Amino acid sequence: MGVLLVLGCTAGGVVVAVRAGHQEPVLVLARAVAVGQALSEQDLREESLSADSGVAFVPARSRARVEGRPVAYSLPAGTPLTENVLGEARVPPAGRAVAAVGLKAGQFPPGVQPGNRVAVVVAPSGDSTAGSASPPTSVWGASVTDVRGDSADQTTVISLQMAQEDARRLAAAPAGQISVVVVPGGAP
Repeated sequence: MGVLLVLGCTAGGVVVAVRAGHQEPVLVLARAVAVGQALSEQDLREESLSADSGVAFVPARSRARVEGRPVAYSLPAGTPLTENVLGEARVPPAGRAVAAVGLKAGQFPPGVQPGNRVAVVVAPSGDSTAGSASPPTSVWGASVTDVRGDSADQTTVISLQMAQEDARRLAAAPAGQISVVVVPGGAP
């Protein structure tokens, strides 16, 4: 009786351990990808993740079906693939636009990065003629989608997702009068 009890407990422990740790090979991004980029063999790697997570990861056996497909969002390295991140670009969403501004040091915080919520400030020009009122300062909310530095001319280009009309106004603003301020909060 004791031997049967030990064997039964051992078998039960093995079943529980196998089910709790059930790992499945899935596709993960080997490097960061940009929205709309077609996935190549070099962009993908396999990794074992828990099959019990409730998330429908793309299985590693689907590699041939995934290669050549575009990604709908910009994603960092290490992101497990799911079907909803594959396909045509879904950025920006309806009613939004992405505007880019070239800024010099001092016009933005040095730690600004994608995902930051920011206020974009366009100050009035300081060369208004006597007797004329300068236009008011404009401030728009935005989310940073990309940050790229150019060491040749010491300009940093920050891509900002914001309301379409605000993006049009920002695109028309004089470059030297634009600043970016990181503010608390989620996506605008």
